[in-house]
Parts: sequence; C-alpha cells; structure tokens
Amino acid sequence: MTEIKQRAICDGINFRSIRDTRFKTVRMSIHFMLPLEKDQVAANALLPFLMCRASKEYPDFTKLSQRLAELYGASLSGEVQKLGDVQVMSISMVSLADRYTLYQENLSKELTELLCSVVFDPPFDSEGHFSKEDFLQEQRQTLETIDAEFNDKRTYAKQRCEQVMCEEERYGIRRYGSREAVAALCREELTEAWKHLIHNAKIEIMVLGDCNPQSVYDGFVQAFSKIDRKKPEICETEIIKTAKEVREVSETMSVAQSKLVMGFRAGAELNTPEETAARLMVAIFGGTPHSKLFLNVREKLSLCYYCAARFNSVKDLLFVESGVETQNLESAKKEILAQLDEIRKGNLEDEEIQSAKLSLCNSYRTIGDYLGGMESWYLTQTFRPRVQTPEEAAEEINQVTKEQIIEAANRVTLDTVYQLIGNEGNAQ
Repeated sequence: MTEIKQRAICDGINFRSIRDTRFKTVRMSIHFMLPLEKDQVAANALLPFLMCRASKEYPDFTKLSQRLAELYGASLSGEVQKLGDVQVMSISMVSLADRYTLYQENLSKELTELLCSVVFDPPFDSEGHFSKEDFLQEQRQTLETIDAEFNDKRTYAKQRCEQVMCEEERYGIRRYGSREAVAALCREELTEAWKHLIHNAKIEIMVLGDCNPQSVYDGFVQAFSKIDRKKPEICETEIIKTAKEVREVSETMSVAQSKLVMGFRAGAELNTPEETAARLMVAIFGGTPHSKLFLNVREKLSLCYYCAARFNSVKDLLFVESGVETQNLESAKKEILAQLDEIRKGNLEDEEIQSAKLSLCNSYRTIGDYLGGMESWYLTQTFRPRVQTPEEAAEEINQVTKEQIIEAANRVTLDTVYQLIGNEGNAQ
C-alpha cells in the first residue's frame, strides 16, 4: 500500500513522503528550483555535482565514500534538468530501509544528517570557496557532458529545435547553459550561486520507499531553522498555445544520417481533460510501436530510421524526432504532417485508440515499480494545482473519447522545423 503525505517546512519548501512497504530501500532527495537565467544557469548546473564530492564533516571524496559505505552502501548523486522554464538541481541518496538494518539503526536519520551535511555545510577553503581541485574537475566533467550531447546528433538536433522554437522563452536555455559559459566560470561565482540556491530557491524534498518519514522531516526542519531564508523566487512556465508562423532552420554537418525535428504547440489547457486527450493523441500519432508515424512513415514508406512523437506536458509542446536519409527529408516532413491530418480528419480505428490507451496505462502502472520513476512522476506534479497519482492518470486516459482525440489534434500548430543535414562520415 502506498501512503502519500505532503506538508510545508517553511515558505517555498515542500516536504513530500511516499511510503511503500514493497521496497527494501529508501530514496531521499532535495530538489532546488530556480527560473532559467542565462547568466546563472551554468553556475547552478555545477552545484549539485560539486556538493556531492564532500562536506565539512567529510572533507574529501574518500572520507565521504567511506561514510556512504558505512551506511549500508548508500549512494549519493546529483542531477540537473529542466521542468518547463525552471532549472532543477537535485541531490539524491539511496540506501537500505530501516527495518532491514542489522542492529535496528535509524538509518533514515543518519542519511538525512549526511544529506544535510553536503548541502548546507560544504568544505569551503580559507578563502570561503569550494575546493579549486573539486571545482576544476566538475567543470571539466560538465564540459565533457556538453560535448557528449553535441556528439550525439539525435540529442543535439532535439536541443537545437528547442532553442530555435523557444528562443524568446526561458525554455530555450540549455539545462547546463552554453559551453562558453561553463568554461568561463570561476569559484567565486559558485560560492554566490550556492548562497542564492540555499536562501532563495523553491525547494521540493522527497522521501520514498519503506521509511518512516518523520525523522527525515525533523532533520530538514532543524537544518532549515539555521538558514535565513529569503522570499523564494517565483518559478513559472510561460505557455504559448498557438504558433504564429512556421520557422525553418537547417544546418549541415559531417554525418551520414540527417535529423529532422518538428516542434509543435499543442494548444491544450493544462490540468484539464484537454491535456489528457493530448497525451493520448500523441501516443496514437507517434508514441508507440503501433502509432501512425511508426507504421506508416517508418515501416510502410521507409522514409526514416526512427520516427517518434513526444509530448512535453509541462511546457505544452509536441516534438516529432526522426533520423532520415538526406534525400528523404522533404518527403518525411510531408508524411509526418499528413499523418497528423489523418487524426484531425478522424481517420482512427477503435483498435488504434485502445492500443494507445493500453500502452499509456501500462507505462503509468510501471511507474510505481521503482523509486526513481515515482520520484520523477511526483516531481513533475510540483507546479500542478492538484497532485495526481499514476493510477488516476490511467483512469483519465481510459475516459478519453475519439472526439476529444480529434479536437486535440486540431489544436496542434506547427511552430519550428529543424533539419540537421548530413553529408558524410559515420551515422550517428
């Protein structure tokens, strides 16, 4: 049985516990949220990884690793992502549930203390900054991550489409910032970014698994009582429902396989049946192996190596990504739009609809099978007026009618077409 509770620690800090006795582990995370800002995003992006390296109590990576090993092999990790126009910096710990410890230790309490230690008490040097060695290493690794995303042309093409499509919105900023901005960072900026994060970010604290959340809650209440919190920054996402005009951008690189990414405005009213219908429509369009894009554009017409649609519900965007032979780019684009028109015209079989519903509902049901999936699901609920469980989402999907699917497709407008045209080299 899953027990979900939510309560505030103070203004701008929410504590959410999801207790599920099926698991033998516990996962706790602290998610810092700030509006995406070009001049701040790079420094913010380094922070979770830098904080995971050490604390004042465990001043180097070796000592911190030893402490993690003592806590039944606990793991500590950082992550940076975008949720709409918001940058999310996360630090997570995973370890054994309390009732499986050898000597009935209150492991949750010890994990909370360690997590608070790395977050609130970094091992600043005599100048009041993060270690130069740690900073340089995380800076280098972030640059390598940015380079890896550039070298993965499918990821690169998707990011470029987002940048072009949302160039006047915060969402057009990359989660790590630009390579140039990361390379230009200095330690002093990281110190100021950490202070701003602790004092001004909107914060979501989550604990999941087989754990009594009270000791975790108490630990964070005590930690934040020592912090002079300022008024938290407002984290909002701008929604543009309709595209004014279609923008087309092409780039050429030395790759064998061209990439085509088409960005659409979904036009759905979020947190309403319109959004639910849009989810199902996207699944029918290109979200499953039984979708129109897969069966027609890829299989029947062989116009691309892959062709899939994805709905960004937080930002109300729809993206279609495909890998295409250069000579087939125009044909693939026309056929993708033709398949969307098929849905708009109501050319849908009952079998298509039921297959998409089954696929979506199965994906919702598997969310609860691992703690990371549950955490991701409830993190996206942060900005919603009503928290919805995956089971409730599945029930709503099953209630969507054919007429609602058609209406959802007719709300969609094409905004941006991005083409990465390959001329030589190995396929990527």
